[in-house]
Order: sequence, then structure tokens, then C-alpha cells
Amino acid sequence: MNVPLTKRFNHIPLSVLDLAPINEGSNPGQSFKNSVELAQHVENWGFNRFWLAEHHNMPGIASSATSVIIGHIAGATKEIRVGSGGVMLPNHATLVIAEQFGTLETLYSGRIDLGLGRAPGSDQATAYALRRTLNMRVDDFPAQVEELQEYFEGSPDARVRAVPGEGLEIPIWLLGSSGFSAQLSAQKGLPFSFASHFAPDYTIPALNLYRDNFKPSTTLQEPYAMLGVNIIAADTDDEAKWLATSQQQQFLGIRRGDPTKLKPPIDNIEELYSAAELAAVEKTLASGTTIVGGPETVKQKLASFIEETQADEIIVNTQIYDPKARLRSYEIVADMMK
Repeated sequence: MNVPLTKRFNHIPLSVLDLAPINEGSNPGQSFKNSVELAQHVENWGFNRFWLAEHHNMPGIASSATSVIIGHIAGATKEIRVGSGGVMLPNHATLVIAEQFGTLETLYSGRIDLGLGRAPGSDQATAYALRRTLNMRVDDFPAQVEELQEYFEGSPDARVRAVPGEGLEIPIWLLGSSGFSAQLSAQKGLPFSFASHFAPDYTIPALNLYRDNFKPSTTLQEPYAMLGVNIIAADTDDEAKWLATSQQQQFLGIRRGDPTKLKPPIDNIEELYSAAELAAVEKTLASGTTIVGGPETVKQKLASFIEETQADEIIVNTQIYDPKARLRSYEIVADMMK
């Protein structure tokens, strides 16, 4: 039975997905300062988690060394959970990830999440530079996850042990934008985070796969799904739509194969891109999972999304050029959920 929407809306945990955006005219150092400021503010506003995503060869994203920036954010905050949304496991030796996150959990006990993805977070050339081989298959990902769990569980008879890491209870999440990780999360009884903010068409099918096939585990007795939503909130609908042109430009750059730094908002986006390009971006940034507007608009659309999906938690991505406007957007979301 569905929980009444008003109760769910007022109590559903909110989290933050930060891509550590690098603004046009700025640099990674300033990006990290902006991320620290954002993390400190959202912690004060009651957000549950602050996750950073692994991307490579992207001039507008600074979070490539994901575990390093996670430690930086955790050291600048007090209580908010900090983690990866996610670490792209095929890019790494599982032992290295066990050691890195074992170190983070040792330093910031009870505050570290390990979200795992199977995509490269890059193009093929960059994937090759990271892995030195492209022989990794999709079928290898479940074995990698199993191996990582074994490092954390530990065994005195193991020839290779993760130190630090062994014996630590670090929550593992599986991330996805299709049905693969939904099914694997269900089989392993793990929490699942779906990238509905850029794969809106697959959200409901993936949730159904996860919930219908979930097997209770020592980690989790019932399915738990956190969904990504793009939210750009401002004091008025018009201001929010203007701020949102930065994100639109970013998606258009990726579509053209020319990723760039995060650009400032513009008034004439229709003049710079073709109708077909804008239509493609609008499809990707579908209305249900990309919410742009003033407080009432955002509240109504987010309430509808929660009602439709029955999400257990929402993780919010906000790509806004002006750091102060980005803070204001998260503040609006926090205020309306109280």
C-alpha cells in the first residue's frame, strides 16, 4: 500500500549529487571551494547525503579523483554522509577501491557511502587510458562487486587483504541508468540508486525490476530506491528558466561531442542551437525528472514525481553557473520539504 503523499513528501530524505562543475572562466580549485561551501550549507539545511560522481576527460567536471574529493568534503563537514555517486568500478582494481574507501571510513566513521557504477564515465579512448585494456565485459561487473564485498568482509586465510577496509561496514549501493544494476541490486539485496535525471524513460521499468525481484539480505530487508532529479529552483519561474540554460548548454555540448565548462545563462538559446538539438535535450531533460521553476512549481512537480515513483529518497543534481544561485536553489528545496 502506498504511503499518503503528504506524509511521504514531508519525510522523504533529500540528498545532493555534486558534479563539482568547473565554470567557464574558472578552474578546478574554485570548483572544490564551491563544493565545500555547498556541502556545509546543505548539511545545515538537513540534507542526508552528499555524493560525488566519477567522470573523466570532461573539462567541466572536477571530480575525477572521486575518493580524494570525498575525503576533502568529509573533512570540511561534520555529520552529513559523503560518498560516490558513483565510482565506476570497471576503471579500478577492486582492492584499490576497498583500501581507499576503507581509509575514508576509518577517518570518517559511519559517514561514508560507496556507490558503484559499471559505465566507464568517459569515452572509449579515456577508458583505455584508465584500464589499459577494453576486455572488460558487462558480465564481469557482478564478479567485481562480489570481490569487493569479500575484501570488506575479510578472511584470516585470504592471501590478499584490504587494510584498511577489512571488517568495516561500508554501505554499498549499485547505480544504474537501465535494468542491469536494478536486477543485480535486487539479487544481492542492496540499495539501488537510479539515474532518472538523465534516463527518465527507464525509471519506472527499472524500479519495477528492482522491487519485484528484491531478495532480503543481511544488508537490507526491504528494497530501498534513491532517484536522481535535476532541480533548478529560484524565486520565480522566469529566473529559474534562465538559470537552466546553463545546464541545457552543457547537455547540448555533450550531444555535439564537444563537452565544455559550465557556461553562464543566456537569453537566446533558441538562436544558438537547432530545433532538433533542443528537442533532443528536452527529451533527455524530461519534465518529470528535470524540474525548473519557482518554489510552488518545484513543489508541485516534485510531489508528482514522488507520488509516481514512490521513491524512498531523492538525490538532487543542480547545475547552476552562479554558486550563490546554486545555494539558493538547494535552500528553496530544503524549505519546501520541511
